[in-house]
Amino acid sequence: MVDYETTTAYEVEVMLGRLDESHIIRTIEYWDIERRRRPDREHKAVIVAEEITNRFFNVISLLNRSVPIIAIQLNAFQVDDRIVLNFTKVLDVYEPPEDEGEEAAEPTDRGWWEKRSNPQSLGIVDQCATLIADGSRKPRLTYNKFHIAMGGGRQNFCWFHPRKAQSHLHFHLRTGESSQQVIMEKLQEAGINTAPRRKDQLRVVITPAEMKQHQALIREVLLKASDEAGGLT
Repeated sequence: MVDYETTTAYEVEVMLGRLDESHIIRTIEYWDIERRRRPDREHKAVIVAEEITNRFFNVISLLNRSVPIIAIQLNAFQVDDRIVLNFTKVLDVYEPPEDEGEEAAEPTDRGWWEKRSNPQSLGIVDQCATLIADGSRKPRLTYNKFHIAMGGGRQNFCWFHPRKAQSHLHFHLRTGESSQQVIMEKLQEAGINTAPRRKDQLRVVITPAEMKQHQALIREVLLKASDEAGGLT
């Protein structure tokens, strides 16, 4: 299954009855096969079962730090002459602490991304960097295998994920807890796809047309995020 707004793919394994070892193995195999076939997408494994016991819940919780797994318990019950399905998410994808994950990644270079990205999607990254540059002060771009990080004086504040086929850009923006809601509402009012991510970040999906139309707003939110990260150097 695919979320076409973010191009995130979900490899779903549905099992009748109780979760068992083979169910977990198949789910991880499907996830691994698809992420190799489509490395341009973010992939998440999904387990759906009628019963998830504590034993296997603990197992997939441990695996979740290496494999992004979502576990859903599905129950069916009858109401009058109808069958009602009740889905309960018992485990979501592990979110690493702030000092892990996107901050540390395998380094690469600009050429690596040029070969693997839609030029328009990668071009939005360049536009963002140009928008907030001020003379000799400009953001630091670090090219990593799974994202392009934009940093300020102390730390990174934005992580870009250029798409391979699509022209839009998906990025994560550190806003700080106090500013998250305000910035999200501004972007949403402009029609830009935005949602909360963790307690101090936003997930943003922007198209080339939206980038052109809302340059002043994008500059404003990026500068606000850079101030949270120590400003530009």
